[in-house]
Amino acid sequence: MRVAVLFGGRSAEHEISILSARFIVESLDRERYEPVLIGIDKSGRWLAQDETLLLQQTRDPRLVRLNEAAPSATLTTSIPGDVSDSAPRAVLEITGRTPQPIDVVFPVLHGPMGEDGTVQGLLTLANIAFVGSGVLGSAVGMDKDVMKRLLRDAGLPIVPHVTVSAARFACASREIVSEVLALGDGSAVFIKPANLGSSVGVSRATTAEEVQRGLSLAFTFDRKVVVELGVRRLRELECAVLGNDQPIASRVGEIVVSHPDGFYSYAAKYVDENGATTVVPADLPAGEEAELQRLAIATFRTLECAGLARVDFFRGETGTLFVNEVNTMPGFTAISMYPKLFEASGLGAKDLVSRLCELAIERARENSKLRSSF
Repeated sequence: MRVAVLFGGRSAEHEISILSARFIVESLDRERYEPVLIGIDKSGRWLAQDETLLLQQTRDPRLVRLNEAAPSATLTTSIPGDVSDSAPRAVLEITGRTPQPIDVVFPVLHGPMGEDGTVQGLLTLANIAFVGSGVLGSAVGMDKDVMKRLLRDAGLPIVPHVTVSAARFACASREIVSEVLALGDGSAVFIKPANLGSSVGVSRATTAEEVQRGLSLAFTFDRKVVVELGVRRLRELECAVLGNDQPIASRVGEIVVSHPDGFYSYAAKYVDENGATTVVPADLPAGEEAELQRLAIATFRTLECAGLARVDFFRGETGTLFVNEVNTMPGFTAISMYPKLFEASGLGAKDLVSRLCELAIERARENSKLRSSF
């Protein structure tokens, strides 16, 4: 089966997506799947990429690049003859080459214009099988503000927070800074672009000056910002989820940060080799891992996710658990937690990537059976 690995994208997580694509390509079972690489550059062009060049790239996100001189690529659809046995297939057209049939797309894109339902909507409209959540799950999983509202309404625990729009900040910045300081009440707050991941644009703040600076930075990435109350003596825990209608949860892992930023920042994740360490499985009291797994699956279902997601948690000093956020297309780099968590659960990278492709095709087959007329 031919898998189109779609990566890069127009977001600030472009470089992390390239590293994730490298891991996916390295992990594909070549007896079952043939990868075809499509890179999206920061201007939105779809370009055929060379596997050898991708695998030769550094693992430093500051240095990875797409080959922007590559020929353009276009995906179009073809209709299957028997929807009971096959999923919709696509046709990949690369300038100067013979068109190739594509069985499934793996959109390993992170952040806006890739993980937020935009590409998922395009593939859904084109009737192409793809890995991961659909339009709704991807969109609410990306938007931290809407995500938190849905989790709260479902009775799932979240930390106190406020949401600020760029329009309001432009005309009432002093009032907003006061609100944020009141939320912190002497403790630190974390300021985040609502629609971004990989800790891009995230700041820790305790003073009015830091709040002002953090909000200004976050608004360069998004027009909506979420400010969360910092959790005292925080432990950062993560659980991976895999499946469609019957999802399963992995073992729980922990992120231990030692970077000078003092939190799991972009630099701690991807730049400083000693910025953070992972502990898999996490050292937790009896029964707590099972509760975290339950919360992870409940979160997955509440947000109508599919295929995969990584659910991130905060654990406070008294053992209180909070759902932090969901990543519907989590990182797949060499240091990423999603594959590590399932490896610790007995599912290696090759089998994990194969299962994700199978889930995509299973969902496309089921969707193909739905009626579109009376």
